[in-house]
Amino acid sequence: MDVRERLAANMKRLRKERGWSQEALADEAGLDRTYISGIERRVKNPTITVIERVAAALRCRLGELLD
Repeated sequence: MDVRERLAANMKRLRKERGWSQEALADEAGLDRTYISGIERRVKNPTITVIERVAAALRCRLGELLD
């Protein structure tokens, strides 16, 4: 599994564990819902800064999204 697959799977899992929609995560992270969707579908290649914002929104370690 490559890093984008791991990011997408971990992000989606953590989002669902919190009972959040993509829209809710996007609002928390200050991103557009379509961008969150693109990351989860592996069509977007987010910067480390964006991944850091998603981690902060999900209240998890950055590494938790990439492991």
